[in-house]
Amino acid sequence: MGKPVDRPEIDLSIQSYLPEVLRGMRVSARHFFVNLFTQRDIVTLRYPEDKRPYARRYRGHHRLMRREDGSVRCVACFLCATACPADCIRIVAGEHENKDIEKYPVVFEIDMLKCVFCGLCEEACPCDAIRLDSGVHRQPAFDRASEVCGKVDLLALGSLSAARQGGEFK
Repeated sequence: MGKPVDRPEIDLSIQSYLPEVLRGMRVSARHFFVNLFTQRDIVTLRYPEDKRPYARRYRGHHRLMRREDGSVRCVACFLCATACPADCIRIVAGEHENKDIEKYPVVFEIDMLKCVFCGLCEEACPCDAIRLDSGVHRQPAFDRASEVCGKVDLLALGSLSAARQGGEFK
């Protein structure tokens, strides 16, 4: 059996939490008056007029790269979809008319609500077809269907070239 524990007597002022409430109000008042009379830099940005600069290696919106002839660079090898921990990439492969290129993606979709922007799809891609270096921040949407980006949407961002071949920034 356990031994009894002596509990200290608690008076009425401690039970009412009044001293703690007053101490919290004192801290809040001190911050209020210090910030009221101290000149500081403004940290609020007026978005979207003023945009915050992104870091050099910011993982922005996905984009699909094109070949020199304008076709999609992806060969539908499913390595990006396999490497994705969130399982947000869906690819449907089709036969390519060029015999050098075995397959191409008929459907290439990324569910942005599932994506964690880890970059594993970009690292797994053997032909450098998918990148996250667009520097574009994904805009919010009001419905789930608009958060699934298709091949056409991802190819449209392919013209945004924030990186050279090999992934280095300009």
